[in-house]
Amino acid sequence: MIKELICIVCPRGCHLEVDLDNNYAVKGNECKRGADYGFKELTNPTRVITSTIKISGGIHKRVPVKTDGAIPKDLNFKCMEVINKLEVTSPVKVGQIVVSNILDTGINVVISRDM
Repeated sequence: MIKELICIVCPRGCHLEVDLDNNYAVKGNECKRGADYGFKELTNPTRVITSTIKISGGIHKRVPVKTDGAIPKDLNFKCMEVINKLEVTSPVKVGQIVVSNILDTGINVVISRDM
């Protein structure tokens, strides 16, 4: 069985074909990162989460945050539940950790704008 994907690793957007019956062999990629993406997307998909949280004392009411690495895709909604409850007080700096080791993934939620 062949699964078709569009690679999102770089702007090229290669059209990948992943052969599920042949050890997840990937065709259509123009670089090794595309092959890695195709395999990983079908065996253990992950995502970087970007969102905003409340901030008091800032020039805006919300400040952007993101995970500093990819978490398993099946934890996205649980991660967002945690993020939606967060609030910080200004000043904050880019890279400042808001939540360490979110959901025991080894990944942190960090501020992505000085405010």
